[in-house]
Amino acid sequence: MKKLREFIFINFGLFLVAVGIVLFKIPNNFATGGVSGVAIIIGKFFPNGQVGLWMLIINLFLVIVGFIFLGRDFGSKTVYSSFALSGLVWLLERWIVITNPLTGDTFLELIFAILLPAVGSGIVFNSNASTGGTDIVAKILNKYTSINIGKTLLIVDFGITVMALFVFGVRIGLYSMLGLILKSFIIDLVIESLNISKQFVIISEKPKEVQEFIVKELKRGATVHKAYGAFSHEEKEVITAIMGRREAVRLRQFIRSIDKHAFISITSSSEIIGKGFRSTV
Repeated sequence: MKKLREFIFINFGLFLVAVGIVLFKIPNNFATGGVSGVAIIIGKFFPNGQVGLWMLIINLFLVIVGFIFLGRDFGSKTVYSSFALSGLVWLLERWIVITNPLTGDTFLELIFAILLPAVGSGIVFNSNASTGGTDIVAKILNKYTSINIGKTLLIVDFGITVMALFVFGVRIGLYSMLGLILKSFIIDLVIESLNISKQFVIISEKPKEVQEFIVKELKRGATVHKAYGAFSHEEKEVITAIMGRREAVRLRQFIRSIDKHAFISITSSSEIIGKGFRSTV
């Protein structure tokens, strides 16, 4: 079930990326990096060819090059995502024929051209996969240079937007550069939002009731340790627990219902690794 759920999420994320490419990127020539950006630029010189088909050809070439230089260092999910995304773009291009931008507002279309693929990519990345393409180039550069993958990927994508500036003109080129900058921020925001958890630090006059509610009702664990107040010097039990947002609301309401004077500190965390949360493998 876990693998099935992961497979569904990956394909849903890829579908969002494909929709953003077909409806907004291609009609406006937004080459904001990635294989889709290269395919859009190539499409300028070969207008009869479909972007999805060019993406498929480029991804096939990159996968072969990746196997030559990296061996099996990039996983099956990356290979699958590369071809699945190309196929989705190709199918959508055949089903939805768009010859001109949907609206006359270029900036509005840039927002959706970045928002949909960024949200989709965030979902894919959160499933421990990637959309492939230029990720493979970044990994090859990382292997043979001292530059980390994040920087090499930025360099590759930036190079694609510079090409767009020369091919489509300054206006579209600058829009593409702006889109590249926005994309990285939105992807990070999506990943953090998907993984957000709440950490509770609780000091209550009824610690046993709180512990029982966490363990029996919320099915979560908790850490309890003894502490004393610096002012009162009274010994107290401090309960620390981590859980999802819905569980956090229930716990907060429960504590308030049994102890209105309880001390509750709640902080957000986007990366919790361990049993009951994200796996370390």
